[in-house]
Amino acid sequence: MEPIQEPITGSEEQGDLSSPYQALVQFYYAFNQGNLSMMEKNWANTDEIAMDNPLGGIKRGWKEIRPVYERIFNAQVEVYVEYYDYTIYETPEMFYTVGRERGYFRLRGNEVKLAIRTSRIFRKIDGGWRQLHHHGSIDVPELLARYQAAVLGKK
Repeated sequence: MEPIQEPITGSEEQGDLSSPYQALVQFYYAFNQGNLSMMEKNWANTDEIAMDNPLGGIKRGWKEIRPVYERIFNAQVEVYVEYYDYTIYETPEMFYTVGRERGYFRLRGNEVKLAIRTSRIFRKIDGGWRQLHHHGSIDVPELLARYQAAVLGKK
């Protein structure tokens, strides 16, 4: 399977969430617009969901995942990511996707370019795709340290 290079930005037309592509469009729209309500709808409402992202640690359940997005969305920052170089593998009840995110994080005139390896797992619930798992990794230690410092307010 050839990876798809055309990025998903969230600015694509919103459509039927029975499509894996549309579930990804919804996620990137919610993230890039800072829309916590839509982000919550993208994730499954179960204790089994998990997120392991570049901010560190594993978060389980929406009660632990929500504050990560709140911190990003409520900070005085500009953040943007798009998903590219990805593949989607689908069964009738689940799909997973593996790819890359690129973008930026801007705070008080300082910009951190983002380059993140990303995988996501979704399950079909009530006819639509809901996210169960996200894993993101930054390969470059210096970039990871700058991103964590900017988001978490560490020096």
